Amino acid sequence: MAAAATLSQADAEKLSSLKSAVSGLNQISEDEKNGFINLAARYLSGEAQHVDWSKIHTPTDEVVVPYDTLAPPSQDSEQTKQLLDKLVVLKLNGGLGTTMGCTGPKSVIEVRNGLTFLDLIVIQIENLNKKYGCNVPLLLMNSFNTHDDTSKIIEKYSSANVEIHTFNQSQYPRLVVDDFSPCPSKGRTGKDGWFPPGHGDVFPALKNSGKLDVLLSQGKEYVFVANSDNLGAIVDLKILNHLIHNKNEYCMEVTPKTLADVKGGTLISYEGRVQLLEIAQVPDEHVNEFKSIEKFKIFNTNNLWVNLKAIKRLVEADALKMEIIPNPKEVEGTKVLQLETAAGAAIRFFDKAIGINVPRSRFLPVKATSDLLLVQSDLYTLEDGFVIRNKARRNPANPTIELGPEFKKVANFLSRYKSIPSIIELDSLKVSGDVWSGAGVTLKGKVNVTAKPGVTLEIPDGAVLENKDINGPEDI
Repeated sequence: MAAAATLSQADAEKLSSLKSAVSGLNQISEDEKNGFINLAARYLSGEAQHVDWSKIHTPTDEVVVPYDTLAPPSQDSEQTKQLLDKLVVLKLNGGLGTTMGCTGPKSVIEVRNGLTFLDLIVIQIENLNKKYGCNVPLLLMNSFNTHDDTSKIIEKYSSANVEIHTFNQSQYPRLVVDDFSPCPSKGRTGKDGWFPPGHGDVFPALKNSGKLDVLLSQGKEYVFVANSDNLGAIVDLKILNHLIHNKNEYCMEVTPKTLADVKGGTLISYEGRVQLLEIAQVPDEHVNEFKSIEKFKIFNTNNLWVNLKAIKRLVEADALKMEIIPNPKEVEGTKVLQLETAAGAAIRFFDKAIGINVPRSRFLPVKATSDLLLVQSDLYTLEDGFVIRNKARRNPANPTIELGPEFKKVANFLSRYKSIPSIIELDSLKVSGDVWSGAGVTLKGKVNVTAKPGVTLEIPDGAVLENKDINGPEDI
């Protein structure tokens, strides 16, 4: 814990009393206590978070490899089986569906044809295992928020041709800002006294759970880590083949930035290593430059491929000192702090780490009902658990969709659409107010639908709206 050496007298005292308070929390393991104190010590020491802007360089094609330069995978199914038998798929499953008005893990929201994120993930891996006779297991990293529900939900896959393992990411106490003490030691022992410390925790949690050693003993070499709500994050043989062939310990999939992604982290070359640059690390005077899509053309999809032996080596050496993301919250009027880390920031600690600049189709996250509208529409079809874009759409970019607060919850969104409109030729859609849509509606070009306060707007069955601004029934 070298970071503690640079603490001021006051901060050293803070840390000391935090240590004794945390040692008395019997809800968490020794590993979790140590991990948390380590993070707090680094936070108090104010480890340099800022980058020297003059040292930032655009990575070369050796560092961020263009996807279309990767060698095609072997057509020999036995070789493919050998490749896949080295792989584990890990989905980050710690998030709840609360922002979309759902209870329980976000991964059980129905995405398409009555199938949830988790259903699609299991179907995809099951098809791979059947097709090649391989054994690609699925790991779900839950949080204490999603663990119980997920354990019940996965019972329905007991006869699937996929080994499913679950483990929990760490549970850390929230810190009361006033005196830097853990919430649970002040009587907040319920769930709101704790937090899961971001997906950067995937590496120590995998090790501490014992799963890492089990996987290594089975001859597994790489883990493909992705958010459970990214429908584009499917196993890619070209990427796996490239990493094994070139002995890359870490690979981050990046994809070209659009104006919707300007806040996403990007890869840079910095002091001879590849590094993730997040908006929080950017000095204020350079934020606009960071957001420009001229200088920083790519962003992190959070699809990561990591060598398992390298994870073990680095976790055991306590070498993964990812940037700390302080996340302030308020719990019933008390200001609290969560200290989090991001898995992408670990890239600089691995040997031969690279990015691969992948097609946009590998990044299809569903963060809101506007994304759900996209993936439930005729813009996509479902084949073998894969969500595939309709070739009839000529524009390579997806339409931009903004739905008002009336559509925020999944149940409200579904009730307001009798059926999802056809959007093959849509460029942008904005809907606000009390708007209801009939069946068989087609949207083309730019469509804005605004119901004035107190007015209900109903779009009739079979309506075709092309380049229209609709503010009342007379405009339809």
